[in-house]
Amino acid sequence: TMQFGTQCVIERAKDLQDGDLYIVNDPYLGGTHLMDVRFVKPFFYQGELFAWLANTGHWPDTGGAVPGGFSANATEVEQEGLRLPPVKLYKAGVLDEEILSIVLSNIRIADQRIGDIKAQAAALSVGEKRFTELIDRYGKDTVLKGIGELKQRAAQQMRARIKNIPDGTYLGEAFVDSDGVVDEPLRISMKISKKDTELHFDMSGSSPPCQGPMNSVIATTRSSIYLAIKHIFPEVPINAGTFDPLHIKDPEGTFLYARYPRPVSGCAAEVSQRIAEAVFSALVQAIPDQLFAAPAGTSGNFCLGGFDPKRERSYVMYVISGGGYGGNPKGDGLSNGCSTIGISKTTPIEVMEQYYPVLFEEYSLHEGSGGAGKQRGGFGVNYKVRLRRGNAKASMVMDHGRSGPLGALGGENGGVNRVRIESHGDTYIPPHLSKDQNIMIREGDTIRVSTPGGGGFGTAFERDPELVARDVNLGYYTAEEVRKRFGVVIDAAGQLDKDATKNYRGKFSKFQDCPNTVG
Repeated sequence: TMQFGTQCVIERAKDLQDGDLYIVNDPYLGGTHLMDVRFVKPFFYQGELFAWLANTGHWPDTGGAVPGGFSANATEVEQEGLRLPPVKLYKAGVLDEEILSIVLSNIRIADQRIGDIKAQAAALSVGEKRFTELIDRYGKDTVLKGIGELKQRAAQQMRARIKNIPDGTYLGEAFVDSDGVVDEPLRISMKISKKDTELHFDMSGSSPPCQGPMNSVIATTRSSIYLAIKHIFPEVPINAGTFDPLHIKDPEGTFLYARYPRPVSGCAAEVSQRIAEAVFSALVQAIPDQLFAAPAGTSGNFCLGGFDPKRERSYVMYVISGGGYGGNPKGDGLSNGCSTIGISKTTPIEVMEQYYPVLFEEYSLHEGSGGAGKQRGGFGVNYKVRLRRGNAKASMVMDHGRSGPLGALGGENGGVNRVRIESHGDTYIPPHLSKDQNIMIREGDTIRVSTPGGGGFGTAFERDPELVARDVNLGYYTAEEVRKRFGVVIDAAGQLDKDATKNYRGKFSKFQDCPNTVG
């Protein structure tokens, strides 16, 4: 959403000086959720405003009802944290201590955010230096012409890819488990019309605005479609011209066009990936050789906040987790892949164990979670973390707990997300499966999370039996699972029974006994 958020700052900026720097995290002003904090800086060259520089960092906490900001039960944005309109954090290069004190006084573990602020500001300073060097070397006119040429070429490349899509209208859909408040799924309706070298997107048939935090602001909704198209055509570079051929109808009256004060903490990491999934499900009908089954599609946002009595300090531990990618025409999906909205990886568990009062007792593949298909989906992960000392509160905003990532062209859906908390002999499973907040965690309690696997691509009964047998020997599936889901028979010795497999597959329909969701 960089372009939308930066444009909102530009429209509101006043009395600019060299060295000014704006901070903003308002979701309704071209943002995402409150935890994504944007720094925007005017760039002056020889005393004249030439361009704007910007970056965004996800802060582990921006205040609000729960540590980490992922308030699964929020019904208005104020419950999610501190909302900042564009304000000057630096004026003429000098940090405004009063603005800083307001920010730090409204968030948890404020001392750590000072480092984030300095890092984001320093990154823009480096950008200034390098941009200045570029203009010094080539001159303003050449640089401006170069920017224009890059935009034009990107648009041309995107149009060339779109041209190869058959003209027509393609329908897709995806579902969010629930909004965290009302336990009903939210539907994303995707209608894509292609003509010549342009694509038109219509989501007006989606669910209405919801009570909980799974609403999406329009900047995130638009960017999610851009994200999906970039995944389909990864070779096209990203700049302002890349998405000129994409025309998105504003989905007013739906949960994908959130207005104040709708809560939105789940839009950036969860709803965005459901929107992309709907795009994939529509276009796989048109260009199956370039598409794939749905990936895990959740960042697995998990936050644990409390006070460490040994170190005498508060903490907020934020965990994102990988999941399975979808099968594709060329092969199986990747296991434990990064979230499809970025390349952020899970913090090494050794680092988290050193810094927080926790112990990770398990970190393994989520066996069986890869959706069955001619090319199966990749596997999610299991992790189990124990609180070693003190008390804490756990919150999570995840997805795909109700139904797994979509399979494609007859492939099975991927395995679902699961959360299970063990507390002194009692077991707790969140009522909304993938969303909850402020769960009391006591010393010795454990939280176990299993992330989704990717969807399968193509009919499972067409998968090479040798590959299925290999997966069984590696422990990815049980013999019972592959018989039911792939039609492959493994004997008591763990070996592939080719004759029995041939007979079994011939006896049953290719689609019989292939469940839509797996664990």
